[in-house]
Amino acid sequence: MSPSANLLRTSTFRLATAYLLLFVLSVGAILGYIYWNTAVLLERQTDETIRAEVRGLNEQYRFGRITALAKVVEQRSRRNSERGIYSIFDKSGRRLSGNLQGVPSGVSGTSGWLEFPYEVFDGNSIKQHSGRAFFTRLRGGYLLVVGRDVEERRQFASLIRRSVFIAIGMALVFGLGGGVLMSRNFLRRIDMISDTSKAIMAGGLSERMPVRGTNDEIDRLSGNLNNMLDQIERLMTGMREVSDNVAHDLKTPLTRLKARVEAALRQDTKGAYKEALVETISEADQLLATFNALLNIARAEAGQAREQMEPLDVSEVAEEIAELYQPLVEDADGTFEFSGTPGLSVVASRQLLAQAISNLIDNALKYAKPEEGDERPLEIALLVQQAKNKIEVTVADNGPGIPEADRARVLQRFVRLDTSRSQPGSGLGLSLVAGVARLHGGELVFRDGKVGFEASLVLPASAQAG
Repeated sequence: MSPSANLLRTSTFRLATAYLLLFVLSVGAILGYIYWNTAVLLERQTDETIRAEVRGLNEQYRFGRITALAKVVEQRSRRNSERGIYSIFDKSGRRLSGNLQGVPSGVSGTSGWLEFPYEVFDGNSIKQHSGRAFFTRLRGGYLLVVGRDVEERRQFASLIRRSVFIAIGMALVFGLGGGVLMSRNFLRRIDMISDTSKAIMAGGLSERMPVRGTNDEIDRLSGNLNNMLDQIERLMTGMREVSDNVAHDLKTPLTRLKARVEAALRQDTKGAYKEALVETISEADQLLATFNALLNIARAEAGQAREQMEPLDVSEVAEEIAELYQPLVEDADGTFEFSGTPGLSVVASRQLLAQAISNLIDNALKYAKPEEGDERPLEIALLVQQAKNKIEVTVADNGPGIPEADRARVLQRFVRLDTSRSQPGSGLGLSLVAGVARLHGGELVFRDGKVGFEASLVLPASAQAG
């Protein structure tokens, strides 16, 4: 299909054409109304003036003779400033007085209106003009004709008609031209989006829709598509990372399982079998926990838990988690403090929110715990507070925390820092928290606290939050 055909089929061109037709009809109706009223008004004024003069001349003839009437008609016919038409003819059609050379064509009956052409001498030449007059027959068979030169009125009406047609023609030309330009610009932008879509479908996931910065509907559409592509690219990257990490990080425990079973078979003793089964079950539990964590992350990032979202009191959920972890912290000779403002509401999945808070506390319990020889007491605090239109769930500890250079990297799957290699875990806890934060439109923020390290789950507050 040719570009011109594509141009004519665009919704912008059709909308511009429809608006143009409506505009032209409106302009035509307005100008036609003005023309009609102007022409009717001028004609009405002319006719009223002619009727008044006919009545006056009739009165003069009724109280005087034809000679007196002829004299008045002659006087008035000489006043060229008003371009009046005055003439009296006898029964034979001979002019007695006035400025008409002969009886106008179209005179029939006793009285009536007529429009007729007549000749006017303007000092240099004779020109054809149009006149409108009223004729009436007087007693004695005389014919009185009174009228006005309407040539200027006709020229004025013709000028208005031409102006109406020219205005409509210009509106059509400029409207069509504007419609074509608008459609061409619109089609060019749509073609750019279409070309980018083809490049993305061909495998270029890093391509993005063009945005001009005008914040119009095309820019907003492109921005939303780019956000969607960012999400898709993150999911695809996450899938590749999961595949790679599963291949590398799960190879070691599976190898240990195989080696442990083979060793038990070689020993061929009941005790060896039992010990191997116990260790195998423990290793299997760790593998199941890893796969469950991966599944939860995938569900969070895919948004599968959106239908489970509901308004929740964050402080209430956090307090329940605090009651579960406080004995564990105290068993580790530490202190656990909880502080939350009641009534702070977010729209969230209760299960995922509780899982994210638990992971943050679990991380603090693992990595802030003092090592042997360190007399520093373990201190963990869970704080729920509102900051403007955000609600922050902060887990603070007095441990060494995460180095600033590694804070972005620890959010990736299976990433474990060197200092945490001695602790049990799969490196998926913070990835799950970050996925839950993104699902709820929030973020996971790390920062240095007053006495240690702070990890905050920042979520948008719902309308019910105070």
